[in-house]
Amino acid sequence: MTLSAVTPAEIAAPLAALLPARRGARWTVGHAPYGIRNNAPTSRLSNGRHSLIVTEEAGRIEVFADRPGLFPVTPDAVVDATDPAPALTLAARVLRSVLPDLDAHKIRETGRTKGRDQLLSDRTAELLELGFALIDQGAHAVPAEGVDGPGLTWTTSTHGTWGLWVCGLNWSLLLTYDGPVRGLYGFLPAVTTPYAGCAEDHAGSAFTRNLTDRLPQLRPVENGQVQFGARYEPSGWIATPTADDPTERADDDQRVVAEIGGLGVDLLLATTAYLV
Repeated sequence: MTLSAVTPAEIAAPLAALLPARRGARWTVGHAPYGIRNNAPTSRLSNGRHSLIVTEEAGRIEVFADRPGLFPVTPDAVVDATDPAPALTLAARVLRSVLPDLDAHKIRETGRTKGRDQLLSDRTAELLELGFALIDQGAHAVPAEGVDGPGLTWTTSTHGTWGLWVCGLNWSLLLTYDGPVRGLYGFLPAVTTPYAGCAEDHAGSAFTRNLTDRLPQLRPVENGQVQFGARYEPSGWIATPTADDPTERADDDQRVVAEIGGLGVDLLLATTAYLV
């Protein structure tokens, strides 16, 4: 069966619907203020904070980040127009890499022009936004103080504990987990891409094989640890709590610890259902 190609106009509204609102501001679709591809249909998505340009080129749907003062040259996300779920594919890529990159640029500008105090204040406001989203999902998120700055902690229905922390030079967001490994099964596929490695990479202990067989996003680095992540996307690791923990065991209730960095606020808002 031949799939019918979709146009940017047909993609724009479903894509906007898949991106989460920020502080009550939803993504809307309008006309692009300028053309990127000659004579190609073009739409503009905006939420008042960031804007995206959706256009077409040689049978592909392209998404460009609308960066102030810069004319887009290279698309930030691309999908074939015959993709069976093009809006879903583009939304995943936009949430994992495009919006975090735009946020990172905004963070650098805030730090440069307004200082680290304002930067920390902005990050704290984002924590509150995420905290309310978690509460809406039924979690009991409580404020906490981390090593470098503020955070949130909450316990899940699988009896795992998540922590979201503001840390580092740019007050970036770090997500931590301590609990049964099954508490990660829903969240990780939503925020990472499959690992393009070899079958031999899945060799190792029962602990690593259990994880890599279930989640192709993961790759073992030692008997008690796997890691994941792609360039410009969320990355991190999952490990046994201590180096002495046995790795010949493999079941869904095995306790693990994990850290995930490179997460944008939009991606976290879109995946809160997997964090409770």
